[in-house]
Amino acid sequence: MTTLKSKLKEDLTTAMKARDELTSSTLRLTLTAITKEEVSGKTSRELSDDEVQKVIAKEAKKRREAAEAFAQGGRTEQAEREKAEGELLDAYLPKQLTDDELNAIVAQAVEEAKASGAEGPRAMGAVMKIVSPKVAGLAEGGRVAATVKKLLAG
Repeated sequence: MTTLKSKLKEDLTTAMKARDELTSSTLRLTLTAITKEEVSGKTSRELSDDEVQKVIAKEAKKRREAAEAFAQGGRTEQAEREKAEGELLDAYLPKQLTDDELNAIVAQAVEEAKASGAEGPRAMGAVMKIVSPKVAGLAEGGRVAATVKKLLAG
């Protein structure tokens, strides 16, 4: 068992003993998503810590989107719960890049792409190929794409 998955299970046990309903339900759903990912496909397999982290990131993103949707729908109580669940899951993820750090990485990638002949909005794919491995797990894809578009536009 991976260390991240075992930490989630330990934290679930602790939350259940403390009768912390929010934490235990959030961790249960996350562990279920991890198990579902492990058994999907032709053969079941053990996920690595990186893969477990991706599943947690996906679950956290779902919570943020749901909180936004509930807030727009006027269901503030449900929005607060989703937001709290998202923050709880964020604790298991690496610290996200700040806007300045992301801008610096993207600016460097834009320069690399220009050096290889790609310029303007058509260079988006080339820049994303350079940036994606550097920021994997440290910044959300939509945020990265928006920054790339902004810097390519000038």
